[in-house]
Amino acid sequence: MSRTLPLLLPVLLFLTPSQDPGYDDTPRLPDGWRVHDSKRPRPPIVDAAGSMPGDAIGLFTGTDLSAFRGRDGAATWTVRDGAMEPNGSGDIETRREFGDCQIHLEWAAPSPCHGESQGRGNSGVFFLGRYEVQILDSFENPTYADGQAAALYGQTPPLVNACRRPGEWQVYDIVFVAPRFGPDGALVSPARATVFHNGLLVQHDQAFLGATAHRALPEYRAHAATGPVRLQDHGDPVRFRNVWIRPLDLTRERKG
Repeated sequence: MSRTLPLLLPVLLFLTPSQDPGYDDTPRLPDGWRVHDSKRPRPPIVDAAGSMPGDAIGLFTGTDLSAFRGRDGAATWTVRDGAMEPNGSGDIETRREFGDCQIHLEWAAPSPCHGESQGRGNSGVFFLGRYEVQILDSFENPTYADGQAAALYGQTPPLVNACRRPGEWQVYDIVFVAPRFGPDGALVSPARATVFHNGLLVQHDQAFLGATAHRALPEYRAHAATGPVRLQDHGDPVRFRNVWIRPLDLTRERKG
C-alpha cells in the first residue's frame, strides 16, 4: 500500500476539478464575456425529471383552482377526474402576473364533437390578458386559417395543423416573450411566441401584430410589463389538465 500511494497521488490531484475552470485571456464575445470566461455565471440547476420542472409553478395539478380567479372572485370552473373545464361562469386568469414565460398545458376538445368552424371546441390562452394562442378542435374541421388551433388568433396561422381527434389530449408548450415599450409608450419590440403543438413546432418566434382582436386589426397600446395568463370560457366544455408555468428572465444584459 505504501508503494502505491506515491503513484496514485499525482493522478488524483490531476483529476480533481478546478474550482474556477475557464480562461481570462481569451477574446471577448459581443455580450462582453470572454470565450470560455472563467467568471461567467453558470446556469442554475433545474430538476426536470418529474412531471414538471423544478423551477415551475403548478397552476392546475388536478385538484383545485386556487391559482386562478374568476370574474366575480374565486374561479368556479368544474373540476373532475383530474381536469378542469369551463361551465359558463366566464374566463379565469392567474392570480399571479407574468411577463416572459414558458407555459405547458394539456387540453381536450369535447367528444363527441358538435358544431363547426369556430363553434367547435373553442377556447384560448391569453398572455398578459391580451395576446391569444387559439385553442380549437381543428381535426377535420375547416375554418379560417388564423383561427385554427395554435394560431396567434386573427394574425398568424400555425405552420401545420397538428390537431388530434376530439376527446384526445392535446399538448401545448409555449414560450412567450412580452412586448417592450419605451418611456414614451412607443413600442420597442413586439410580443412574440414560440409554440409546440403535440411536440411539433407550429409557431417559431412569431411576432404578435398587437393585442388580439376579432374581425379587426390588432394594435399595440402601452401596458404593464406583466399580467395574468387567462383561459377562455367560449361556451365549449374544453378540458384542461397539467398546467404549469416557468417565469423567464430573457433580458440579456451585457457584462459591461
